[in-house]
Amino acid sequence: MTKKPPITNRLKELRDRHGQLSQAALGREIGVTRQTIIAIEQGRYSPSLESAFRISRVFGVGIEDVFGWNE
Repeated sequence: MTKKPPITNRLKELRDRHGQLSQAALGREIGVTRQTIIAIEQGRYSPSLESAFRISRVFGVGIEDVFGWNE
């Protein structure tokens, strides 16, 4: 079993607050697939720095408002 990355996120919460933005719509906004958004939300995949910036800009918040780090 693979270990989850230490990065946490609030993607689902932010999508819900942002007019229930779908995973597919968020993926289109930042240039990734719906499956990638699902994997990020589930903590199975850590986004690239570029994707993290793009996600934070979609929601109009800072990266640390979207992502956290569990040491």
